[in-house]
Amino acid sequence: MNYRERMRELREDHDLTQSQAAKIINKSQQGYNHIETGRAELKIDDLIKFCDFYHVSADYFIGRKEK
Repeated sequence: MNYRERMRELREDHDLTQSQAAKIINKSQQGYNHIETGRAELKIDDLIKFCDFYHVSADYFIGRKEK
């Protein structure tokens, strides 16, 4: 699983809309959508914010570990 799939999975598991998830990293819904769909890359600072919010490791978020 790549980080975009994990990003969507975590968002949906937490019952968040793209707009709500975008606020976590201070982006617009469109900016968030571009990351989730592959039109933009996730920045390291945003990765850290998501990992802290979802209480997961960066290795899990980017797909290097399954647990």
